Amino acid sequence: MPELPTITPAQLDQLPGPDWMLLDVRTDAEWADGRIEGSVHIPLDQLIARVDEVSDKVVCICAVGGRSAQATAYLNSIGRDAVNLEGGIQGWIAASRPLTT
Repeated sequence: MPELPTITPAQLDQLPGPDWMLLDVRTDAEWADGRIEGSVHIPLDQLIARVDEVSDKVVCICAVGGRSAQATAYLNSIGRDAVNLEGGIQGWIAASRPLTT
């Protein structure tokens, strides 16, 4: 099995171009508590049904990285260019990055 591509919060700033989608796969309640500015919310359990809403280049985000790793693996398996945000929202907060509500 190939290694899952990951990106750190600091590397997120260096993604080339505006065509990268930030996909938050957490639950509705987690999303309501705070999210990364500009991210799109599709809970993991809805991802397959709503995959047509996901762009070709995507950064997957969850709370700590587990669910987003599943989303990343799935999206890569269907031909998308997907990377997992290392540490998820908790890693984002630990890197002193802001959340919006």
